[in-house]
Amino acid sequence: MSGAGAEGRRAGADTVRLGVAGRRPGADAPRPGAETSEKAERDELYARLRAYEGRVAATAGRGKDPVNEPMIRHWCEAMGDTSPAYRGPDAVAPPTMLQAWTMGGLSGHTDGTGRSAAYDEMFALLDGAGYTSVVATDCEQEYPRPLRPGDRITFDTVIESVSPRKTTKLGTGYFVTTRTDVHADGELAGTHRFRILKYRPARRNRDAEPARRPRPVINRDNAGFWAGVAEHRLLIQRCTDCATLRLPWLPGCNACGGAEWDTVEAGGEGTVFSHVVMHHPSFPAFAPDGEGGPYAVALVELAEGVRIVSNVIGVPYDKVRVGMPVHLEFLRTDPDLELPVFRASEGG
Repeated sequence: MSGAGAEGRRAGADTVRLGVAGRRPGADAPRPGAETSEKAERDELYARLRAYEGRVAATAGRGKDPVNEPMIRHWCEAMGDTSPAYRGPDAVAPPTMLQAWTMGGLSGHTDGTGRSAAYDEMFALLDGAGYTSVVATDCEQEYPRPLRPGDRITFDTVIESVSPRKTTKLGTGYFVTTRTDVHADGELAGTHRFRILKYRPARRNRDAEPARRPRPVINRDNAGFWAGVAEHRLLIQRCTDCATLRLPWLPGCNACGGAEWDTVEAGGEGTVFSHVVMHHPSFPAFAPDGEGGPYAVALVELAEGVRIVSNVIGVPYDKVRVGMPVHLEFLRTDPDLELPVFRASEGG
């Protein structure tokens, strides 16, 4: 999600929840078998972990660069975001760039910014108790003030909360939420909450039912797309104000900010624009052999000019290449899920 039109596309919307690791935005994680409050009261580790709530997770930080037009331009090009709000003399930065201004890059921060002793102690406590695995679950951002070129960024991070012990399909563990307050020239400009699960992996049951692919998040903004998939149609949104096509679906146009749209059906032809090969972690549901081996994830550029993330089928993962012609098919992965995928064309 690019953040285009956060000031205009949804009047009054100043909070965006970004889903991570295939979970529903804003949700901690699947909670079957969550510990009861009585058990939580007997959880001595939880009592020790709660002592870290409110403590600093990272020392006072300073952005390596002020908010600047080149980074805004690169972000918008990468996102395909052509909103005029991010260009010209009155430009603002896309709201969802908030975290980008706080990152240290490959070399990290060299001014003393870094994780605090309290943060490391808490994680050592979890690791020592056997909760050695970690997965990001979701993040939430708030934007009380737009960022503009020239703003100097400072930020502080605290350990906001630790959940009671929870049991999920991944295993049993604790959700840890950190909150980063981002200031522009001393004024609060944004808040970034990031939640992870530190857990002890559940034992795999070899006799359990086959692994299923994650369920797509279907909401009011993309329900029409999935309704089209159910009819074996790949629908692309089209702005009725400027005729710009967009995929994935968004609540408003990222070119002109228009809120009205209709759809066009993709013809189904495309080429591989980019791709990656996933080696780890293993995910049996994505591997034809069921063993969770490597599989390819591709960004496919459709003939209509928009792009979609999907799987390329019909060729081994190591034969997928940039520029390979592909065509649309619909793959039923289990009785409850059908997905658009792309088969490598003959001679591709």
